[in-house]
Amino acid sequence: MDLGLSGKTALVTGASSGIGAATAQLLAEEGTNVIVSYHSNEAGAARTADAIRDLEREAWLCQMDMTQDKEVEKAIAALPDDARPLDVLVLCAGEATSMPFGELTPAEWKRIVDVNLNGTFNVLHTARHLLSDNAAVVIVASVAAHTGVPHHAHYAAAKAGLVNLTKSAARALAPKVRVNCVAPGMTLTEMGQQTAASLPPDYAEKKLLVGRFAEPREIAQSIVFLASDASQFVTGATLDINGGRDLR
Repeated sequence: MDLGLSGKTALVTGASSGIGAATAQLLAEEGTNVIVSYHSNEAGAARTADAIRDLEREAWLCQMDMTQDKEVEKAIAALPDDARPLDVLVLCAGEATSMPFGELTPAEWKRIVDVNLNGTFNVLHTARHLLSDNAAVVIVASVAAHTGVPHHAHYAAAKAGLVNLTKSAARALAPKVRVNCVAPGMTLTEMGQQTAASLPPDYAEKKLLVGRFAEPREIAQSIVFLASDASQFVTGATLDINGGRDLR
């Protein structure tokens, strides 16, 4: 199937590692030029950009702290002319910390909500003027948005906000732009591996119908589908990619 992504330009946040890096590379495999956005992991972003260039696609680095609206505005304004307009915007950057609910401080709550929810809004709100007609936005939430997590209450709340931001932005930007969301379950990114190590060894077998955790590329495949022409009649939706976790 031709996904209609060849020759298009995408901006992917959190593209220095994990799901973001896998998504950036898969977009490049489909012929997309990619702006690799990152916060502090410059080496990881450079590796992602090199992988894209190895596929003979254009890659640009875009460093920004998404929690700082003025910094986001400056970074987006500095994008080169040949990286405009944006046909795809993937908002993947996020962070989680593990903390019992009773120990969760207002400062830690604010920090995690700033990264996951406010930062995503900052980039979407700023970059919306660069989106082409028929552009696609994909926001990365989490299964935690639906289930809640006792040791990640701040993270779960922020991700739930992203599910609703998706619906609101889909309404606001229609019909020019489609906005969809993915809600991954446990994925073996660096962050996910740390979480998995704290779980019982039989967690995946007991909790997930597929009996294992996801690989980053598996999540990226669904993101790329929602970014592509193959999903032109899909907007305002959240795609659950959790190995059947909701059914147990």
